[in-house]
Amino acid sequence: MNQVSTSQNPDPEESRRLGPLKNLTGVIYLLQALAFVLGGITAIIAVIINYVKRADVKGTWLESHFTWQINTFWFALILTLVGVATLAVGIGHFVLIGAAVFVVYRIVRGWMRLNINQAIQDTELGTD
Repeated sequence: MNQVSTSQNPDPEESRRLGPLKNLTGVIYLLQALAFVLGGITAIIAVIINYVKRADVKGTWLESHFTWQINTFWFALILTLVGVATLAVGIGHFVLIGAAVFVVYRIVRGWMRLNINQAIQDTELGTD
């Protein structure tokens, strides 16, 4: 199945095969969310799981979620580092707030798509 196709009513065989991977994808979103209260360590765990299990979702609609989650981690890390580096010049707080809003948006958007069995579209992934 193409990674950008939607699958609101997947066939029973696909649901059985992808069910555990869909659950894992949801757990990864949860780990990303918990990073706000646990100092980021769960985001690191989440991205490690993404990389380890990436081959298992290759070619499925879940692959787009893994790409979305991995990109979320790296962009958030870069924004956080820039925010911390610019705290002394007075704009760091704004960058860090922007990073937090970015991550919350990405988690909510991804989780909503996951719950209706939809891929993240290429335009959302920034791969156009």
